[in-house]
Amino acid sequence: MIAVLKNGVTEVQKNNLIAWLKNQGVGVHLSEGEYQTVIGLIGDTSRIDIDLLSGLDIIEHVTRISEPFKCANRRFHPQDTVVEIGSGENKVLIGGGHFAVIAGPCSVESEEQIVGIARAVKATGATLLRGGAFKPRTSPYDFQGLRGEGLELLRKAREATGLPIVTEIMSASHLDMFEDVDLIQVGARNMQNFELLKELGRSKHPILLKRGLASTLKELLMSAEYIMSGGNENVILCERGIRSYDTYTRNVLDLSAIPMLKELSHLPVIVDPSHATGKARLVEPMSMAATAAGADGLIIEVHNDPEHALCDGAQSITPAQFDTVYGKVRSIREIIGKQTR
Repeated sequence: MIAVLKNGVTEVQKNNLIAWLKNQGVGVHLSEGEYQTVIGLIGDTSRIDIDLLSGLDIIEHVTRISEPFKCANRRFHPQDTVVEIGSGENKVLIGGGHFAVIAGPCSVESEEQIVGIARAVKATGATLLRGGAFKPRTSPYDFQGLRGEGLELLRKAREATGLPIVTEIMSASHLDMFEDVDLIQVGARNMQNFELLKELGRSKHPILLKRGLASTLKELLMSAEYIMSGGNENVILCERGIRSYDTYTRNVLDLSAIPMLKELSHLPVIVDPSHATGKARLVEPMSMAATAAGADGLIIEVHNDPEHALCDGAQSITPAQFDTVYGKVRSIREIIGKQTR
């Protein structure tokens, strides 16, 4: 249920209403926009008399929401959420018109590798550095990542370039190790690891939540709800392709998810063209298509030597190729900007 307040409501009136609603046993989510204030009621709203609430002098109107995701719902929060990552001069904004490009290798392999790639992608225009320290792999015999050493190498790359770092967490027991990670990624396989999501909800870190391999948009938003209901509203959604019967690409990139998610939710939406297709030659056209479809950013795998990469070399592009992709994405962003002005 949401209640939209009339213009001119005082702080005292608003606070009194919130206190009364909490006494009714429901949670309260306040969204204050430029033109209206929306109060979202979370929990068992059946005990709330909608006619009584609608009749209050300070209430414009009251609406029941049928979707199970409340905090992530655009009706709860009409304005786009802008997620802040990092701090100071290296702070990055995603959402609400702010576009970000995250780039780096699938896996951190050495200090020379990660620092070199970080410098290359930053020179092109990337605003965040990705790199896997913990790697969930289908086979237990594949490279599993450098783990704690990988996190330390990411920190060194951040020190060398200033780029905020993005890396995947696989277990709630690892949270202490991620204390100074700028953006924590929840991978597709962990999208419905609800105990992990609950712990991240108690964290203050921004969270990058990837769509599961065969998950619906509703399931993705419900996973975001797990994090947000715990108090952490800094969530970025990521479309990374879903399983299909086709074998020419690794997954099928669901571009329609971008405008659909933006219609349903206020959260930023970015796209991973690397995992979506599994082929380096498809990263460029899918990056351009995702940008044109309205994505708030991209996360692209870049490796200095894809043929000898320890993980996912087939879908990784080189720094030189990334430079070309970035230039075309920037051109599309300029066209979109002219059309919306």
